[in-house]
Amino acid sequence: MPHIQYLDTRMKNILVIGSTGQIGSELTLKLRREVPGSTVVAGYIPGAEPHGELLESGPSAIADVRNAGTLASVVDKYKIDTVINLAALLSAIAERKPLMAWDIQMNGLLNILEIAREKGCAVFTPSSIGSFGPETPRKDVPQDTIQRPRSMYGVTKVATELLSDYYFHKFGVDTRSVRFPGLISYTTLPGGGTTDYAVEVYYSAVKGEEFVCPIAAGTYMDMMYMPDALDAVMKLMQADPSRLVHRNAFNIASMSFEPETLFAKIREYIPGLKVRYEVDPIRQAIATSWPDNMDDTCAREEWGWKPTYNLDTMTRDMVEHLRIKLGK
Repeated sequence: MPHIQYLDTRMKNILVIGSTGQIGSELTLKLRREVPGSTVVAGYIPGAEPHGELLESGPSAIADVRNAGTLASVVDKYKIDTVINLAALLSAIAERKPLMAWDIQMNGLLNILEIAREKGCAVFTPSSIGSFGPETPRKDVPQDTIQRPRSMYGVTKVATELLSDYYFHKFGVDTRSVRFPGLISYTTLPGGGTTDYAVEVYYSAVKGEEFVCPIAAGTYMDMMYMPDALDAVMKLMQADPSRLVHRNAFNIASMSFEPETLFAKIREYIPGLKVRYEVDPIRQAIATSWPDNMDDTCAREEWGWKPTYNLDTMTRDMVEHLRIKLGK
């Protein structure tokens, strides 16, 4: 195993790239609250500047993964030891803009890994359930299995896992990752993911609007409530490296459901929810190629992963917070 620097120098000065996105907007604030003595820099691209608490609670800087010079300057200025790289086009948008997706997710990652190699940073770049394909087992997907995705998003995620592992084994860069399922949050709306329907339906339900579902009934996908996803990132990045066998990237799982199961659960809290289906062929093709659920045994054994929320507790929390947020 290559030598890596750890513990005394990590998670003190953290750069979150993509800090205004669905994950980054919550993770940046959580890191600022829960990592004592740390400086957490909110990295963003022009046009996606931080606002409100995200802007006021700590430093921010332009951090476009495609501009290695600017990235290196930010790393130097803030003495960054840990980079959380959340820059990506989500699955449905990546399918419409495959060249841009490759540029951001692969050329951008290479820039980050080179900077990390030169400056001794740890790097977290998430993978996804989208890294699997139709040849992957449908149920209880093991940690190590065939990965032959048929979407550009999935291709970049498999390549992310491989490139991150390469930089660990070749250069000793402390790379770590999880394969996120679909993420559900009341704080920031997602933008162009295959699993977005599972967020959007809660908004429609609380507003009393009919929900138009782009995913066919019976399509199972792994999902996770955002608080669990954020905990996973922090727990993995703070884990003892001597216990990590897989690194890039760990299956993590919480719940798996299809649209009708979700709608039935929401109706326990909002009986008037109305739904009709208009299946989006692009999103449906991607969803159909993904497995129903992942086996996360390795994450549980190697760094103590364990989710807190299930479908019922997540739904109760989502409805309560959205009613406050939307004034309903």
